[in-house]
Amino acid sequence: MRKARVLLDRDFSIGHTDHRLFGAFVEHLGRCVYGGIFEPGHPTADGKGFRKDVLALVKELGPTIIRYPGGNFVSGYNWEDGVGPLESRPSRLDLAWFSTERNNFGTNEFMDWCKAAEVEPMLAVNLGTRGGDAARRLIEYCNHAGGTSWSDLRRAHGWEKPHNVKLWCLGNEMDAPWQMEYKSAEAYGVAAREAAKMMRWVDPTIELAACGSSARNMPTFGHWEETVLEHTFDHVDYISLHTYLNNYRQDTASFLASPDLMDRFIDEVVALADAAAAKRRSSKRMMLSFDEWNVWYRTRRPRADRVPEGWPVAPAILEEVYTMEDALAFGGACISLLNHADRVKVACLAQLVNAIAPIMTETGGGAWRQPIFFPFAHMSSFGRGRVLRTQVESDTYDSRYDDPRGDQELTFPIPNVPYLKIAAVAGESGSLSLFMLNRDMKQEIAVTVEARSFGPLALAQAFELRHDDLQATNTRNEPERVAPQPLEDVTIVGRRLQATLKPASWNVVRLSSN
Repeated sequence: MRKARVLLDRDFSIGHTDHRLFGAFVEHLGRCVYGGIFEPGHPTADGKGFRKDVLALVKELGPTIIRYPGGNFVSGYNWEDGVGPLESRPSRLDLAWFSTERNNFGTNEFMDWCKAAEVEPMLAVNLGTRGGDAARRLIEYCNHAGGTSWSDLRRAHGWEKPHNVKLWCLGNEMDAPWQMEYKSAEAYGVAAREAAKMMRWVDPTIELAACGSSARNMPTFGHWEETVLEHTFDHVDYISLHTYLNNYRQDTASFLASPDLMDRFIDEVVALADAAAAKRRSSKRMMLSFDEWNVWYRTRRPRADRVPEGWPVAPAILEEVYTMEDALAFGGACISLLNHADRVKVACLAQLVNAIAPIMTETGGGAWRQPIFFPFAHMSSFGRGRVLRTQVESDTYDSRYDDPRGDQELTFPIPNVPYLKIAAVAGESGSLSLFMLNRDMKQEIAVTVEARSFGPLALAQAFELRHDDLQATNTRNEPERVAPQPLEDVTIVGRRLQATLKPASWNVVRLSSN
């Protein structure tokens, strides 16, 4: 059995978790919208066509903000197509996912769904095939009270009050060749600056996120951030970053080490943002929006291999079936986000339903939780508060991570990976939540946590997520094959906790303190 020791102090924190850290993502991709959150005629559908069984699972999952409508989709999207009477909305060919978009669900339906799901909306504007003019019109449509052409059009469409959307994305992955009308860093920086300027003139209260690199392995990474921030630093609040973890090597130890590269990516983007501030002698600190992240690789084939034939409506694409192993890597990513709460203020799990998602549905049938559902739900439920600095003594191992990019395969060494990955969050009521990942495939870890400056601790809740078969999945017929169970081997004496973590397990311990 391995041993690990953790020292933390209530007075030494990394930062507060922003409520937007627990976000997710809905795109017009496959069955995420149609057959996912929206299915008129479904046995559980309400009067607006929203699946109530999905809504119940979304509330259990606990996202706080939802990014919409894309994603790659937004770079060719005309928002005007998705508003107004259904009979007058056009059908369009969607070049992002080679399907037909009927536009039966658009901006106003999304706003209503957000109210039903009790989440904040986060909208992206098209800076691919369109630009700042369309963006400022959308802001006027959504956020202006009335008395103008676009705001009165919203009222005529049946939404009298403004939507008051506060957080906006200036395009999506504009550094990427797979994007419609992707741009150089210089061209995007200028377009984003001008869009931001006009959007803020319409509504000075909004917050804006500029596109950073769509992956750490992009050849433009670093230069892209420097150039984009050169143009947008004074106009935006966030720079975005995206990451999808993979296990192409079929190497579990390396896969579970991959969240540590998320840590590096975040630190590097923070350094680039702070360098931009230093050049200006500015006290402003650019925050990060990690608005796409997940495990994704089985359905992440070359574009030509995943194009459906015949331009179908809502085809079943990118429906990744997640395993227990995926949930472990996913849990490691949750810990990485928590441990950067000082700078990562927004994060969006991509996506919410069916397409690379924690929730799966059968069109016309039921809905169930994938294994990755549980670490996110734990993080959202128990991760609110001050993230504490942890000093960890743990055995380590050396690893590497292979990340394909086109015809190339990049290899990133990951030395000194601790078998125990941990985040600690102190809640407002005196609670202490510990999120712990045992990355050892064979050995248990006996963990000792000394919590200084706390009163005597008492156990409130303790869960473990594990399965003897790392390839175990949840299905329509076996929806609870992988599910949290009580973590039984937990002992507390005063301010010290001792717990035995089983091999390859995600663990959450919730403590109360006087």
